[in-house]
Amino acid sequence: MENQVDESIIDKLNHRIDQLAKGIERIRLVEFGELLDNPRRLFMVNFMAGVARGLGMAVGFTILAAILLFFLQRIVRLNLPIIGGFIAEIVRMVQHQMGP
Repeated sequence: MENQVDESIIDKLNHRIDQLAKGIERIRLVEFGELLDNPRRLFMVNFMAGVARGLGMAVGFTILAAILLFFLQRIVRLNLPIIGGFIAEIVRMVQHQMGP
């Protein structure tokens, strides 16, 4: 009886070890260790990731600002009494900053 319990525990442990091994392979722990061993490559990977994030934020903010200005111009054209004048002033300032 005790043998069967021990075998059951060993089977569960073996199954769990297999799951952990597959998980380690999936997260590529070895490749991460190799990356940490090469500081130049680590720097380049992080630098390129930072450049990509910065470029993505700049493009995203530009698109968002353009959409916002588009809707602000539409609101100004509706000639709302209070909001229209305020938004018109903002649009004029932005267009003045952008140049002719």
